[in-house]
Amino acid sequence: MNMAVEHIATDQPPDDAKVRDLDYGWQRGNQVELLENGEAYFPRVFEALRAAQREILLETFILFEDKVGHELQGILIEAAQRGVKVVVSLDGFGCGELSPGFLGALAEAGVTVQMFDPASKTLGFRTNWFRRLHRKIVVVDAAVAFIGGINFSADHLGDFGPEAKQDYAVQVTGPAVADVHHFALAQSGRQVRTRRGWRRRQQRPALWADQGEGQVRLIYRDNVHHRDDIEEAYIHALSKAQQRVVIANAYFFPGYRLLREIRNAARRGVHVQLIMQGQPDVLLAKLAARMLYDYLLKDGVVIHEYCQRPLHGKVALVDDEWSTVGSSNLDPLSLSLNLEANVLIRDREFNQQLYERLEILAHTHCQTMPENRKPRLWLWRLTVGFLVFHVMRHFPAMTGWLPAHKPRLKPFEGPVHDL
Repeated sequence: MNMAVEHIATDQPPDDAKVRDLDYGWQRGNQVELLENGEAYFPRVFEALRAAQREILLETFILFEDKVGHELQGILIEAAQRGVKVVVSLDGFGCGELSPGFLGALAEAGVTVQMFDPASKTLGFRTNWFRRLHRKIVVVDAAVAFIGGINFSADHLGDFGPEAKQDYAVQVTGPAVADVHHFALAQSGRQVRTRRGWRRRQQRPALWADQGEGQVRLIYRDNVHHRDDIEEAYIHALSKAQQRVVIANAYFFPGYRLLREIRNAARRGVHVQLIMQGQPDVLLAKLAARMLYDYLLKDGVVIHEYCQRPLHGKVALVDDEWSTVGSSNLDPLSLSLNLEANVLIRDREFNQQLYERLEILAHTHCQTMPENRKPRLWLWRLTVGFLVFHVMRHFPAMTGWLPAHKPRLKPFEGPVHDL
């Protein structure tokens, strides 16, 4: 038996002009809960999936056929078999090793499986490196949403060993879920209501009653209308910082504007801490970040390297209210090429909780770069870093052989094996 698995090859919003340029504002009255690592994230997500009654929308960069992937597969199959509409969007690079049997079992149960920009290997290597679907979003029954940096793989659990990743996500309930739901529907190619009809539906008291005090705003980057939204959100928050800034980011190699705002915040007396990878899963990430250390240290930025295990988080906080959690690193891939999504959060309680967790990380499992570290060719490093970043940033426009990624859905036939 052959089952169809849809392939998406697009980094653009759907054709419908009414939803093409999605721009979400702040939503009040939300409850936001920090979920640290797979130990907190997977049980909460799986509980919500098992309780789903109408709809599951799931996007992830990586799904592996390990104990986490197989548990997710079983839950989604059970949901689809009891009549829940299940749409799963996977990245063609991050999920390129999934077997036809694994995907076919989902499709056979009625799960709509979509693959973003798939490509077969050439000479044993994957060539679809750029413009990845890097978002990690789950929305259940349009009532609860999860967003962050955690993939569906066992390497987000402590029992994976020394290579287990340190990471973060959030669970959101309240009016902001309507924005995440609308966004996930539009990006998956599903039919969505017009903005007017969607807003009326969003405001139904039974479904969208306030859940807490938190203000939440969904932001994202694509390669069409929202290329710089996440970067601009960081820059704006940093420019307003008065007391403290903490950024924990796995792949740190931002452009000059963002670096300048970090440095300027420290210069005006803000306590700025960066938590970088000290035990990287990609050595190049550590080497790239270290090119920027001297430029930042000389103006008072405190830099910690997390050494217990690979850092995979993409979180930040400014002062005692503003925070962000999501999928976007601060490197050229995330800021210039990948499809990403973060939430901005204005909530003092959440901000304090995130701050306390990052402080434990910084002072328990990190080494701190010395303040009096002797600058080593910092100007040369900054110049090279500037050039490397902007070459990467404009790489798609400079290379005509990269695909244009026009929106299309293409059926893919694969054999189904009994599991």
